[in-house]
Amino acid sequence: MTDATASANPATPDGTTDETAAAVARARERVASLHGELVRYGLVIWTGGNVSERVPGTDLFVIKPSGVSSDDLTPANQVVCTLDGVPAEGWGNAHGPSSDTAAHAYVYRNMPEVNGVVHTHSTYATAWAARAEEIPCVITAMADEFGGPIPVGPFAIIGDDTIGRGIVETLSGHRSRAVLMQNHGVFTIGKDAKDAVKAAVMCEDVARTVHIAKQGGELVPIAPENIDRLFDRYQNVYGQNPEGAMR
Repeated sequence: MTDATASANPATPDGTTDETAAAVARARERVASLHGELVRYGLVIWTGGNVSERVPGTDLFVIKPSGVSSDDLTPANQVVCTLDGVPAEGWGNAHGPSSDTAAHAYVYRNMPEVNGVVHTHSTYATAWAARAEEIPCVITAMADEFGGPIPVGPFAIIGDDTIGRGIVETLSGHRSRAVLMQNHGVFTIGKDAKDAVKAAVMCEDVARTVHIAKQGGELVPIAPENIDRLFDRYQNVYGQNPEGAMR
């Protein structure tokens, strides 16, 4: 193993290939770093929120440890889990995984196109969730990123895969990368963890804008055909290397 791989992986199971060890190390590094983006954009406080990423070519994913301050997150203390939602043996997991691990695992098992999941309690988006009210698509930035309204998922108790089931049921067949879980907060999905973090940032941004707009009067919806055009352009034309919609 290289020095970078060794620093991100305190240990590796016997028989692990260098390729798998390197992939896990990269995922640990990204997950630790990307949680800092949640803090940077004001989407989490204290030890709240979590980021995870599927490890390519394996049946593993990496997730933030439970109850650890963002200042204390390092690549080495990110928890390697199986797709059953339990810590994987042999990877030097010194901490227990996030309390939302079962939800993340359920998403990965049932949405193979998803390689990153993020959860936040960001203020404006969670306020919509507290009202069990979807965010209507009334600004072009929302059409670009989410391809329509941001839907509300069912109320679910934390700790098992019930939240994951609600995420999958709500987002299956939907273009949105975000769901507002009723009375709880935001879960986002992506092609990788960075993509899911971007969706979380954009979800809070549009939640705030649309909330403020509602205070001034009636919202004006965007016609469905224009939402389609905006979404197609943003996903397939905008930027330097557009990769298309996730699904």
